[in-house]
Amino acid sequence: MDIDIIEEDENPMLHRTDVRFEVVHDEATPSRLSVRDSLAATLNKDAEEVVIHKLDTKFGMRKTVGYAKVYDNPEYARDVEQDHMLERNKIVADGEEGAEEA
Repeated sequence: MDIDIIEEDENPMLHRTDVRFEVVHDEATPSRLSVRDSLAATLNKDAEEVVIHKLDTKFGMRKTVGYAKVYDNPEYARDVEQDHMLERNKIVADGEEGAEEA
């Protein structure tokens, strides 16, 4: 899976960078988590700092275009992002650590 960054927009007010990227893959559309991990590795960031918002693959193509928000640290991501986006990206929101262990 190859990731190419198409566009990066700094957003200092929310301590993040908005990233548009393109993924070229050999098999079916990769999972959100595998794309998140690969994008985080490409940007030298921790996986919990990257929130994948959109993945769009045209039918029959081996290319996926996506949109992600890359935060300065995981705490900013937890503060700003909606709960369902944190859930999709497997980022644990504050106060939920104990609930998952129980």
